[in-house]
Amino acid sequence: MSSTNSLTHDDLGSSAQRERRTRILDATIALATKGGFDAVQMRAVAEQADVALGTLYRYFPSKIHLLVSALGREFERANTGIDKRVVPGDTPAERVTHVLRRTTRTLQQDPHLTEALTRAFMFADASVATEIHAVGMQVTRLLMRAMADPDETFERHEPTEEEIAITKVIGDVWLAALVQWVTGRASAQDVAKHMDTAIHLLLR
Repeated sequence: MSSTNSLTHDDLGSSAQRERRTRILDATIALATKGGFDAVQMRAVAEQADVALGTLYRYFPSKIHLLVSALGREFERANTGIDKRVVPGDTPAERVTHVLRRTTRTLQQDPHLTEALTRAFMFADASVATEIHAVGMQVTRLLMRAMADPDETFERHEPTEEEIAITKVIGDVWLAALVQWVTGRASAQDVAKHMDTAIHLLLR
């Protein structure tokens, strides 16, 4: 097992290993929801997930790897939800605005968890590049799904280079806005206004 990157679902060969990884992430989310970033300690996660501390470190080399992986899973779940329904809106801008407002409200309703996940994303260094990339891919997919024509099968849509670039810029602006909210430099209303402006400029 890797000692430098987190083990993804696809890295694990048995259902028991995948179930163990799920328990670890569930424990991380539970602890972060109660007490934010500081509440997520590796020993506490291991105890709550009922795994040995050494096993936890084999799955996730550090607390930052663990929390960024949890952030990726939260966005993966958001993608699963959006795949099951039609995104309202007549234009890509309207659909992206709807998805980001909905996801942002969900995150802001759980401030301790969002604080923990966002701070980990802020603190991540080059050793967490794989996990950061996974988060970015989930955010890009979320936005691409929103931008796509609802009458077109998303899986068959071949995104253009411009569409990919736009989703990456919007995703970067969104994550930066969440950081400002978490650190108290912007209100929830400021975040919404900031995102509306970015979407209008990029998708008008």
